[in-house]
Amino acid sequence: MSALTLGLASCGQSTDADALANNPLLVEWETPYQTPPFSQIELKHYEPAFDYAIEQNRAEIDAIINNPEAPTFENTIVAMEQSGALLSRVSNLFFVLNNCCTSDQMQTIAQNVTPKLTELGNDISLNPELFARVKVVYEQRESLDLDVEDRMLLEETYKSFARSGALLEGDAQELYRQYTTELSQLTLVFGQNALAATNAFALNITDPAKVEELPDFVKEGLAADAEARGEEGWTVTLQAPSYGPFMTYSSQRDLKEQLYRAYNTRGVGGEFDNMENIRKIANLRLQIAQLLGYETYADYVLEDRMAENRITVINFLNELCDATLDYARKDVAAVTEYAHSLGFEGELMPWDWGYYNEKYKEAKYAINDEQIKPYLQLENAKEAVFMLATRLYGLTFTPVSNIEIYHPEVTVYEVKDADGEVLAILYLDFFPRESKRQGAWMTEFRGASIRDGVEQRPLVQLVMNFTKPTANTPSLLTFDEFTTFLHEFGHGLHGILAQGKYESINGTSVKRDFVELPSQIMENWATEKEYLDLWAKHYQTGEPMPAELITKLVDAKNYLAAYFNVRQLSFGMLDMAWHTITTPFEGDVMSFELAALKPTQVLPIVDGAAMGPSFTHIFSGGYATGYYGYKWAEVLAADAFSYFQEKGIFSQEVADKFRYEVLEKGGHEHPMTLYQNFRGHKPQTKALIDQMNLE
Repeated sequence: MSALTLGLASCGQSTDADALANNPLLVEWETPYQTPPFSQIELKHYEPAFDYAIEQNRAEIDAIINNPEAPTFENTIVAMEQSGALLSRVSNLFFVLNNCCTSDQMQTIAQNVTPKLTELGNDISLNPELFARVKVVYEQRESLDLDVEDRMLLEETYKSFARSGALLEGDAQELYRQYTTELSQLTLVFGQNALAATNAFALNITDPAKVEELPDFVKEGLAADAEARGEEGWTVTLQAPSYGPFMTYSSQRDLKEQLYRAYNTRGVGGEFDNMENIRKIANLRLQIAQLLGYETYADYVLEDRMAENRITVINFLNELCDATLDYARKDVAAVTEYAHSLGFEGELMPWDWGYYNEKYKEAKYAINDEQIKPYLQLENAKEAVFMLATRLYGLTFTPVSNIEIYHPEVTVYEVKDADGEVLAILYLDFFPRESKRQGAWMTEFRGASIRDGVEQRPLVQLVMNFTKPTANTPSLLTFDEFTTFLHEFGHGLHGILAQGKYESINGTSVKRDFVELPSQIMENWATEKEYLDLWAKHYQTGEPMPAELITKLVDAKNYLAAYFNVRQLSFGMLDMAWHTITTPFEGDVMSFELAALKPTQVLPIVDGAAMGPSFTHIFSGGYATGYYGYKWAEVLAADAFSYFQEKGIFSQEVADKFRYEVLEKGGHEHPMTLYQNFRGHKPQTKALIDQMNLE
């Protein structure tokens, strides 16, 4: 029986006493590297464990408050940092699994425990006695003998109190509690609705003529999805590895319009409606920000980001939009003209776009995913990604069989440094399933830290939704999927290589608009011939990727670069629009979105379609007022990779500097300081625009 089956099989309830006495979440795990013993954990264990761990955390905080000694950095700031370890372990495990193998029961547990966690967070951040101790230490900071990490921890601790309502008084604190509790529930429900709406639609095709033109890898995937659902023929779902290829390779306009409308109306009305949730979330965020003294939620968030204020972000987005919008329109015009040359009549609609831009790419560069995929077998690509980390940072990745997994498709690796030291345990979860949310992400069951002189290395997880293997073909990645793998692996390296005492400022615990640098920079190797030559081989013949194909791949790197840039900017602009409102929004959500996206509109508007109701990044995923960070980090990555290009893409000198100044240091210093220490100058927007090679 699999770990997943064991974990979900028993949903019965026991008495509280029995649950605590036999709860594997509440004991030290006697497993390799204290990894989670998934097979021992059942759904019934979670809520009692949360309740117990919350009470333990409260007791730890009370001990800090009631310490008769004068507040010091150690007895207050470090003690707070190290409190809640049990709760973090339970919480990390539960929410990691809730994202990648959820169930109705898990979602109910999430709804039950989220208010309790919010209440605990508020009770800590709004406790006047605790804040008084923190304030005493903070006001003595100049006279304390603190190193760089200590100072940052102190500053971040004080700031987190101030930004979480500690300076509020009386009724204002109660309002803060009310708003944050309601917001935590709404964002949770938003994400659950988006996942449910994605799973609720599927298009079953039984006419072979309607799939005849599709590449074999697409047909095999659709047939496998149909079989898994007990259906005949071929089934297209709204999961990315199914929806994307069908929209790209099918000429069946009626089916594609149906799919497009289903995909772009997820969360619009019906059982899983998110329209009202958007309005409530945006208004609650505004109320929280204004309660804390900020005009908008963006002002509140960006004060604690590398960009520092909304004017900087708005100007940044506008600068990139102004520089590329005309080129994006030229991209659309070129694809449209090409579609007309093939006999297409009328206006190119969004559901036509993928098909004709792929056709145009084939015509212009004589390249398509079907040519590339045989050279990107997942197993080979995985070894190539590992090899890149070996070349740059001396890391090795060894599969292990004595560490439990939570699903049969998961693989796990021991990551060692060049000197043989174990740096991390890495879990890889590659394929889509209905219990997993869409997209790709990196997270951790445990981060890096040092406690009582003992170093705790991270347990890192990378989750993707790649094309599944079929009965006849192994998993063959599209070029976009391979780029995604490199991207998420960059986040993984940020966690794996983390060094430092305090988990809250280690690894990916950095400013949100800096966190994408380690991931975005890795994408650059995807089109480097020197790298591809080392490993890209045909999965059947073993022949290396032909030089001609690599040249085409490199030449096509910036295909429709302006269009895709403007599309990405549209996400950031919608995010900023919702989070720069200054008065509660009572209008029409659809109209608001259309107005926000108008400056980036280069394809026809489709009535009833909306991005926001399934935009989990900003309404349930922690990227509110942060989506611009992807483009911000692209600028950083373009400038940073140019350093590798100057010195060589495997340059040990540059890799060592990037590891030491960026990857190892996490959030120990301000990101601009870290970046300048690495690169020697501030990043410039021009680096990204130049990299696009616009024509």
